[in-house]
Amino acid sequence: MAPRTHWLFGDQLGPHFLDPRHGGPDAHAPVLMIEARSVLRRHRFHRAKAHLVLSAMRHRAAELGDRVRYVQAETYADGLAEAGFGGRGNHLTACHPTSRAALDFVTTREEVDVLPARGFLLPQAEFEAWANEHTGDRLRMEGFYRWVRRRHELLMDGDEPAGGTWNLDHDNREPPPRGCSTLEVPAPYSPAEDEIDDEVRHDLDRWERDGEVSFVGRDGPRRFPVTRREALAALRRFVSHRLGDFGRYEDAMLADDPVMSHSLLSAPLNLGLLDPAECVERAEKAWRAGEAPLNSVEGFVRQIAGWREYVWQLYWHFGEDYRGSNALRHTAPLPDWFLDLDAEAVTANCLSTALAQVRDTGWTHHIPRLMVLGSRALQDGWNPAAVTDWFHRCFVDGYDWVMLPNVVGMSQYADGGRMTTKPYTSGGAYINRMSDLCAPCAYRPTDRTGEHACPYTAGYWTFLHRHRTALSANHRMARAVKGLDRLKDLDELLEETSDRGDRAP
Repeated sequence: MAPRTHWLFGDQLGPHFLDPRHGGPDAHAPVLMIEARSVLRRHRFHRAKAHLVLSAMRHRAAELGDRVRYVQAETYADGLAEAGFGGRGNHLTACHPTSRAALDFVTTREEVDVLPARGFLLPQAEFEAWANEHTGDRLRMEGFYRWVRRRHELLMDGDEPAGGTWNLDHDNREPPPRGCSTLEVPAPYSPAEDEIDDEVRHDLDRWERDGEVSFVGRDGPRRFPVTRREALAALRRFVSHRLGDFGRYEDAMLADDPVMSHSLLSAPLNLGLLDPAECVERAEKAWRAGEAPLNSVEGFVRQIAGWREYVWQLYWHFGEDYRGSNALRHTAPLPDWFLDLDAEAVTANCLSTALAQVRDTGWTHHIPRLMVLGSRALQDGWNPAAVTDWFHRCFVDGYDWVMLPNVVGMSQYADGGRMTTKPYTSGGAYINRMSDLCAPCAYRPTDRTGEHACPYTAGYWTFLHRHRTALSANHRMARAVKGLDRLKDLDELLEETSDRGDRAP
């Protein structure tokens, strides 16, 4: 009996998605890939993201050769019909998709048999068992992270964490070195474009010219891997040349060095080109060989085995209702300058710089995302669902499962604390301490009011005032809220913030 065809989604591109072990598809099974134009029509994606995903899919199809049937169609349903699937007796398999919409689609198609998810460290059933043991508690990443470390024997010396401590965050919060515009570390892996990239760019140009699709951002030379070979090269270069300096400057920002020592591996990980286990295992091997410090390795392992895995599991655990969470009742629409990535419209140097990085590359690291872009949305009371959609569309590593918990829970505190213990926002003092962005800015991080008032400092106090009652009950925010009583210029601050409205700060 011939093996059934396996449907490979565009974020399932690594070899582990075609591995027959652990319940995967049949060995040497024919492969179906569907490039659905409707996905690009429905959302105004970043142009570099559209290019990355289509390039990765077409590169994978080229690698699979005669084994794959690559269908370009308007929708997934059209693609299945064109490939001859539908009705009884003509079944295919598919690994568990990464979005609820895709899962709902495949589970309603009687011709598709859904296999377990790949590309993550834990089966969902194991997470649910862990979560059920913590029913009386709020789920917290730190406890989950320690459980995963033990479960997978990551950075463990017997029953104890390597180095005697689980969390080395205190060593990973250094500001950037004074007087340096860059970290002066080796550059990240840089892929070379080929004829497939040219073909994708030509198609995107044509579709946009014909009015079929619309994008934001710029599509310069491709910066992220689209093949397994490129992804492995990026991983090797990070571990060998950049991991050592990653930890201590993990939370720092430099205007002229947006990449710092970050790995840039989130995009190939989320395309399925890398498996998280191989990433953390290589990092641990580097530490045990004396090639990287423990704080950097622990920080990297925390990002992947901790935060990434936690976000994936919570996406399914919290359910679809989580999408509508809006505990702070923020309803303001995103302003046009933000939607259009119009960095030139912004005076605040930190925000202009971060927005320009997104415009030009579709990527920034986690601190600009959280403490500059997300903080602006939180302070100004933008609708969290719209903010989630923006991050999903505008980041090359953004998928529904990635952004929904990250934005609703972490960035916008829209779930009221189900995921994190406090809102993550700050005044200009934090940005000034952790970056070189404030010195050349027209605003002063210490000023709350007046011509040079920092929009983050003013916005921070406005946010606390707006949610004073709710935040007073939060033990991590109560002290900050009491600080409102010491502000003699609060009325002036609130008036100036109101007058700014949704104009670019």
